[in-house]
Amino acid sequence: MDYVKLGRTGLEVSRLCLGCMSYGAPDRGTHPWSLPEAESRPFIKKALESGITFFDTANVYSDGTSEEILGRAIKEFTRRDDVVIATKVFNRMRPGPNGAGLSRKAILAEIDNSLRRLGTDYVDLYQIHRWDYATPIEETLDALDTVVRSGKARYIGASSMYAWQFAQALALSDRHGWARFVSMQNFVNLLYREEEREMLPLCKAEGIGVIPWSPLARGRLTRPWSETSARSETDEFGKTLHAATASADKVVVEQVAAIAAARGVPPAQVALAWVLQKDPITAPIVGATKAAHLDDAVAALSLRLSPEEIVALEAPYIPHAVVGFR
Repeated sequence: MDYVKLGRTGLEVSRLCLGCMSYGAPDRGTHPWSLPEAESRPFIKKALESGITFFDTANVYSDGTSEEILGRAIKEFTRRDDVVIATKVFNRMRPGPNGAGLSRKAILAEIDNSLRRLGTDYVDLYQIHRWDYATPIEETLDALDTVVRSGKARYIGASSMYAWQFAQALALSDRHGWARFVSMQNFVNLLYREEEREMLPLCKAEGIGVIPWSPLARGRLTRPWSETSARSETDEFGKTLHAATASADKVVVEQVAAIAAARGVPPAQVALAWVLQKDPITAPIVGATKAAHLDDAVAALSLRLSPEEIVALEAPYIPHAVVGFR
């Protein structure tokens, strides 16, 4: 396993981050394909044994049960200070006023709820899951600064938004002396490269760590185009991400498969190796519901694509409508 700094911070993270959206009570929240605790724990343990020390979850995943499963596993399998735990806030956690969003009230309540579920007194990275159009960004940033100064989070990060929004937030933090976002969790993979236009150059210029979600396009890049999975059939959000570009995306998937066949490796390794070589990406967030998923992710760290292979992988891409922000 390789370890790198998260952006310009001194925080060291593994080059792979285990995404924990797949772990949670299937009958809670909106992920019926998630694995219950008994089936989830072996993947967290295997990740730790593979050298992965970076774990990402969110308060909303399986109605909080993802945080609970991760917290209990970390407590049993390793020392808290040896891992980096990231979680997120924004989505609705309960009905009624103030049950969602990035108001000061919501943030200060939800950090405490996340800490309780995780069984820890701090998280390493506290991220806003989306941009809150109903709350002034100044209020959100001030509240996040309070979370950091209270010791409940070591760093703060952001997730999918427009580059101008992220630039505005960084500038406001600098102006007011608030804790500054150190990471961006955005949507980057061979089937969606729109972040290369503005967000990735902004992150490079500002020293922001990039930890992309869905680097394998929710599994589309890992299997033949006509093949489906239990998740792809029930993942309503995932269906919105690629619906308009299916014909072009199919060509990219076929190119991944062709290079993988020539290399004698699974397509997942090729697709993830491309993400790992994309500047300035720090640590892609990988999901794992089969042992091979983690094996392929670790193997991708050693797979160096040639310039010619990268050109071949990128050539079929066509511009996509912006997705993933809402």
